[in-house]
Amino acid sequence: MKIALLGYGKEGQALENYFKDKAEIDIFENFDPNEIRQNDYSSYDIVFRSPSVPPLGIDNESSVTRYFFEHCPCTIIGVTATKGKGTTCSFIKSLLDASVADAYLVGNIGNPAIDVLDKLTTNSVVVYEMSSFQLWDLAESPHIAVVGTIEPDHLNVHKDYNDYVNAKTNICRYQNENDFVIFYDKNPESIKIAKNSPAHKIAFPFELPSDIKNAIKIPGEHNLNNAMAAVAAVACFKNISPDEYLSSFSSEITKGLSAFMGLPHRLEYLRELNNVKYYDDNFSTNPSSTRVAIAAFPSDDLVVIIGGRDKTDYTDLAEIYEILSSDNIKKIVLIGESGHELASRYQDDRFIVAESLKDAITTAKNEAEKLERAVILMSPSAASFDMFKNVYDRGDQFKSLVLSLS
Repeated sequence: MKIALLGYGKEGQALENYFKDKAEIDIFENFDPNEIRQNDYSSYDIVFRSPSVPPLGIDNESSVTRYFFEHCPCTIIGVTATKGKGTTCSFIKSLLDASVADAYLVGNIGNPAIDVLDKLTTNSVVVYEMSSFQLWDLAESPHIAVVGTIEPDHLNVHKDYNDYVNAKTNICRYQNENDFVIFYDKNPESIKIAKNSPAHKIAFPFELPSDIKNAIKIPGEHNLNNAMAAVAAVACFKNISPDEYLSSFSSEITKGLSAFMGLPHRLEYLRELNNVKYYDDNFSTNPSSTRVAIAAFPSDDLVVIIGGRDKTDYTDLAEIYEILSSDNIKKIVLIGESGHELASRYQDDRFIVAESLKDAITTAKNEAEKLERAVILMSPSAASFDMFKNVYDRGDQFKSLVLSLS
């Protein structure tokens, strides 16, 4: 067998490792996604595209996600949303662990699905975080699909917003009447996507008992909603209603929800120093996710670090500035390309421009220590590539610098 790997990131490297003794492998990397279409792939049995490469429309095309779905022997719980899908997946995995299920967490969260394929049995269950790129050309939907809030994102890669939403719809497009789709009924796109499925439909949010609600350790209304979606997903896995799951498995749910302390760089609590709490929300790369992060601290005095590479030619700046108008935001430390652009477009006494992440943290620390109930929140609302290798690098550097403060 002969295969081509278009891209050599995490999934490409995992594919190489999986097929190294099974196939002849050619690796294509460092290319323009538009130029990659011009190659002749007729000699390959399978052409695996990386998530960020648009579908080629050729017969021998595949991806980690497509290949995994074709060969997975067990139940898949798929989760998509613009933001919050990783947290929802982690809540689901934690709940499944509390019920002693043979559960695996894979996908966009950073664990290539191909790595666990040979470990699975018919009794296993896979929780799959699915980005629009992984759903782009999927032709098979998971047994249980969770659809959170859908808002514009990745429009620098997708043709337009309709293309983005259409990709997301594949999570439930191919379900049948024996499957389940769980959707956020406060979001028009989530509702519209769920309508494309013939599966049993379960809406959230819904009411959680106070003891279960109190078991959730991470802040914010959005994380409460993520937990509800997870509860509904595990109820479907057990083939019972969410109400029955909540009433019959209360201690198991409490154990599972309380065990999850948050994902790295997603509103992650880092430390408290000199009465100031530090939160890392570096995975917030668009205005909607930053809005949610700020709303998680309604009673605190916020010093926000924001800015990076804008993904939409600065068309989001007005929305970002509107988000920053919240009364509890006392200072705004601006970094990166969009931070400088924000400072040039708007005059605001709260703005302080920093030329490096280290300077931004020092400035934020000095300002926050003048306040009574202070939280420093880094929620950039922009991509990371102007100053960092990627979003993980940005978050890791922020965390390292904060933990080194004295």
